[in-house]
Amino acid sequence: MKYSEYQEKEAERKRIAVAHLENGVDFADIGSVYIDEAVQIGAGTFIGPCVTLEGNTVIGENAKIYQNTRIRDSVIGDGVEIQSSVVLESSIGEGSKIGPFAYVRPGSEIGRNCKIGDFVEVKNSTFGDGSKSAHLTYIGDSDIGEDVNLGCGVVFVNYDGTHKFRSSIGDGVFIGCNSNIISPIRIDDGAYVAAGSTITQDIPEDALGVARAKQKNIEGWATRRGLYNKKKK
Repeated sequence: MKYSEYQEKEAERKRIAVAHLENGVDFADIGSVYIDEAVQIGAGTFIGPCVTLEGNTVIGENAKIYQNTRIRDSVIGDGVEIQSSVVLESSIGEGSKIGPFAYVRPGSEIGRNCKIGDFVEVKNSTFGDGSKSAHLTYIGDSDIGEDVNLGCGVVFVNYDGTHKFRSSIGDGVFIGCNSNIISPIRIDDGAYVAAGSTITQDIPEDALGVARAKQKNIEGWATRRGLYNKKKK
């Protein structure tokens, strides 16, 4: 790219940003944002530094898009907060909080007042109103109901190496930390999954699913191996 072409591109970038500013959008640093021509942003929305908005993205009013966020061809509702995350070809319902460091992949629909937290990845899934996944979780090819709580380290195991499978999670379900959901699985309304479980069968409404090995303690094992109270050399 020639310098003259770069200057023209920069002038266009700034023109687009200034047009949004004049329409009531607030910027932390108007010189560091990248907004495509077709992007729509509602009044009262805040755009942080180093934000990239691409394609036919639509952002509602009074949203907060914090620094280092990329959004492409997505619909972001009123009052949404997104921190240092990537949202691609998806929708985020009003009042939801995304990130930091979340990855919402194509085909995902996040409901209203949801939480998709740090290091949570959502792919081709629906996530009902009021549901939460605070951290370290993979949600792939699944339909999550309303007011569901997914603990830390939950993985929807949706791929067997050849085919993708889909799971369905009912309203009010609680899935404990470090659980694997081996798709295709159905977990009905109000059911619980015990932490550390690998679920391979459907769980009926109001039931507790437990699928983990029974703990066994071997007395004196560390001493016999010379590991207990060993001195540093």
